Amino acid sequence: MDRVRARPGRIGFLTAMKFMLLIYNDPARLGAMTADGFDSAMRTCLEHADELKREGRLLESQMLDDATNAKSVRIRNGRQTTIDGPFAETKEVLGGFNLIDAESIDEAVRIAAEFPWAQTGCVEVRAVRDIEVVRKRVGLAGAAHAR
Repeated sequence: MDRVRARPGRIGFLTAMKFMLLIYNDPARLGAMTADGFDSAMRTCLEHADELKREGRLLESQMLDDATNAKSVRIRNGRQTTIDGPFAETKEVLGGFNLIDAESIDEAVRIAAEFPWAQTGCVEVRAVRDIEVVRKRVGLAGAAHAR
């Protein structure tokens, strides 16, 4: 029996889970790459994303602007603090994300390892919680999602 994609959220006959692949890069490692090296890695990344999209596994993929252009907002004791840059001092900065369907976290890890950015930083794999389950738990089941 062929494994046919039945509907979004399903792969073959198994229910798929959603995983967020958070792409972190070490700016020093990226800066050490030649322009040709970076372009080659980016082509590999985009080709991998295109293949995942064709397979129905990639739901969304985006790059983030440079962390130096970010703002971090905190509210403590009713007071807002806004600072420049990412929320914490780290060696690696969040550069983008991929939202995928996978049958298990093991499969999601395999997919993450195929992105070239695992070589210049880290690809964090996290299961995505179903927000509709949370809505029901907090008593907002069936609430309109209007803007």
